Amino acid sequence: MSALLEHVMSPEVRPFAIAAAMILIVGSIEVVSMLVGASLSEMLGTNIDFGHPSDNGVINAISWINVGGVPLLIFLLLLLGAFSITGFLIQDVARMVAGPLPATLASVGAVAVSIPLVRAASRGIARVIPKDESYAVGLGDLVGRVGEVVIGPLDQGPPGRVSVADIHGNRHFVWAVAAPSSSPLPQGTMVLLVDRAGTRFVAVKADDELKPSKPTLSS
Repeated sequence: MSALLEHVMSPEVRPFAIAAAMILIVGSIEVVSMLVGASLSEMLGTNIDFGHPSDNGVINAISWINVGGVPLLIFLLLLLGAFSITGFLIQDVARMVAGPLPATLASVGAVAVSIPLVRAASRGIARVIPKDESYAVGLGDLVGRVGEVVIGPLDQGPPGRVSVADIHGNRHFVWAVAAPSSSPLPQGTMVLLVDRAGTRFVAVKADDELKPSKPTLSS
């Protein structure tokens, strides 16, 4: 065990070990934050639209790599994972051939290999994961839509989740709280999204005439 730890923390692979440790740390923070009703994804700014050009060069670079437009947290975990795994593999191959490469040189090689891997992975993952928001329509377009509380109840405290369809029929799962004048809205309640602050919506109970006639998500 000590030999393995010494190998993992040796100077030539230390950047890749740190990247692997960051995956565990970020994942743990996300789990804990979701248990208390928040989300690291939300704090990192999931309302960034990766599908359209930006004046920010960093966002444009991320958009090019993150071609699938996956949420920022997933993109960061993909990037860290690809960098860590690729780096360890590069150094293992180098050891078998001649000897480990300098950490800087191995890191450059790991970045060069990781970028196309992450670009391909983001495209594939974006097809199978539910999105918190649409990259074809803005979050603001969901204001005024009727949805269903799927994680609740909604009150004025930590946000819950609402399932809502956009104008194209694509379903999204967004964070929401009850309006200040509203009583708690239990799971299964049909709600109207009346306002938005960042990625967090404000909801009230939907009037009967606004409720869809087709079966809801819970039914």
